[in-house]
Amino acid sequence: MNLLKLVTLLSLATSLLLAAPKTKENTQIKALIKMGQTSSKLLLKTLASNMKKNMKAGGPLQALDFCSQEAYTLTEKVNQKLPNGVRVKRISSKFRNPANKPTGNEQVVLESLQKLKDANILLPKQLIQKVDANTYKYYKPLIIKKQVCLKCHGDVKETDLKRAIAERYPIDKAMHYKMGDLRGAIVVTITK
Repeated sequence: MNLLKLVTLLSLATSLLLAAPKTKENTQIKALIKMGQTSSKLLLKTLASNMKKNMKAGGPLQALDFCSQEAYTLTEKVNQKLPNGVRVKRISSKFRNPANKPTGNEQVVLESLQKLKDANILLPKQLIQKVDANTYKYYKPLIIKKQVCLKCHGDVKETDLKRAIAERYPIDKAMHYKMGDLRGAIVVTITK
């Protein structure tokens, strides 16, 4: 419950800071949020447009091929477009690709978001975590909002698709989601 209180207080503090008169710290937080929003939006747009194209061209199996072969590479290409000191990635407690496994305090943040969701509390659009004097992390919660996501992340019934997922991701944990579930988060690490 302490984590839940921490996340709630963090969200309220961020909201209050944004509503406060302009200060150096307030300006810095606004800049962090803007960088986080821009970076996460670029990653989501890049991955979603490619996913949509592959899903349309060959259904869930082709989309799975795209994810397993190109999603990480596309994420790295997005990172190359970002300013120095800024990196973006996806994380999930129920990851499919080990590259999306949360590290350090990221798991604690995901667990806190899940506790909020379980308590029927509306999730914040973003969270900002101060890692150290020069580093911040921006978190954008990812919620399953489209039925198409459940073709590969829901209760997969198609035998060929199930087999293909198991072959490509032997330690897959990213199934059995339902509409509205917390899937994970986009994390933008910003180092001054």
